[in-house]
Amino acid sequence: MDHQDGPTPRRGRPYAGNSASGTGSGEDPRRHIVRTDVVLGDPRLAAAVERLGADLVKSVVGGAQERARAGEIPAASVADAAVAALPQTAAGQRPVINATGVLLHTNLGRASLSGAAQEAVLAACGHTDVELDLATGARSRRGRTALAALLERVPAAEAAHVVNNGAAALVLAATALAAGKEIIVSRGEMVEIGDGFRLPDLLVSTGARLREVGTTNRTVAGDYAQAVGPETGFLLKVHPSNFRVTGFTCSASVAELSELGVPVVADIGSGLLRPDAVLPGEPDTTSWLRAGASLVTASGDKLLGGPQCGIVLGRAEIVRRLNRHPLARALRVDKVTLAALEATVRGPATPTHAALHADVRDLRERAERLATELRDTRLDARAVDSEAAVGGGGAPGVTLPSAALSLPESYAARLRCATPAVMGRVEGGRCLLDLRTVPRQLDQVVVAAVRSVDTTAGPGR
Repeated sequence: MDHQDGPTPRRGRPYAGNSASGTGSGEDPRRHIVRTDVVLGDPRLAAAVERLGADLVKSVVGGAQERARAGEIPAASVADAAVAALPQTAAGQRPVINATGVLLHTNLGRASLSGAAQEAVLAACGHTDVELDLATGARSRRGRTALAALLERVPAAEAAHVVNNGAAALVLAATALAAGKEIIVSRGEMVEIGDGFRLPDLLVSTGARLREVGTTNRTVAGDYAQAVGPETGFLLKVHPSNFRVTGFTCSASVAELSELGVPVVADIGSGLLRPDAVLPGEPDTTSWLRAGASLVTASGDKLLGGPQCGIVLGRAEIVRRLNRHPLARALRVDKVTLAALEATVRGPATPTHAALHADVRDLRERAERLATELRDTRLDARAVDSEAAVGGGGAPGVTLPSAALSLPESYAARLRCATPAVMGRVEGGRCLLDLRTVPRQLDQVVVAAVRSVDTTAGPGR
């Protein structure tokens, strides 16, 4: 076998020299690519291995070496390029600044957790007393402090239970209370939730039968009363949280349904625990329980501003039937979710609450300041009025006056690929960064992101 000095070139098409490689035009720069083990010896990458794992870091190093082989970067810059390409975490999800003006953007994970909830999550990552009484050393009620926090916030509820999302809460209720029986529901409340999941399909999958009453636009209490019989499991009241029916309409109230002598399960969807003056038409758990609902189900990651979970509040004997059902085990939440939920309920105002109650005058002042700051660099930035929305299946049709930073439309795609990513919306041929959904402390981060993509835009930006 023939031998030659230096590393053996890989087989494949002939490589054309590139001045970026730092080698002569006739010499294959791949001879100068530093070995992987040598690159990994760089202290910065060695530290990254401890933080991110060896496989991930090796993959990033391999990508930098391929760039050098292609002549995109100098061979001597492989380590620097690898360090620059390292992800922030070992997970694939990237942080995004929500500048869409949609407070609870489903594609962005809905509610942003409060600082208190984030700290609680970190504290819960190790071993905790999630299901243990430290004083006695005996087993205790799982998530007891989170459940207690919910009951403190909603005194109208006798008991609470938590599952992994809002749909799961409704599925557990249907399975525990109406499997093999009928669920009476208005035709106007047979909604479809996100990603094509339809309420009728969800409920029928539990073994319950649906008894539809009324019409699409009008259902009165008498329609439910006529349908009630020995096979009735419960009456279902669903708040149509992602659409509105207007005009000649009528729907039975929870108070009216509670007088019919059978349990009333009410799904409010958006997760308000108490009334909110900003959203007068949005139902809340406290009000519907006081009106006579036996059980109220809601999502934790919407207007409550917490983690994804399904919250069940209501009469003690009915909640007990749910949490003792075998399905409850399959739907239970982990210690991290319980910690985040409790900190959300007990802690300070959430980012969702802050965005919902933001002062539009303050938003306009921020937009003017940021636009002025960016115009100083000859960038086409303007402060404009805009309209925000709740989103996430909450408060349909409600618009929130807001203010936005307006940029050329081309910035929308550039900012999505920035670090950190900034997600705005395109409207009227402009990229709008709506400040109602951007916390004030991130203003300068947004400015830096805009400037960073502006410097790469080139002529004719």
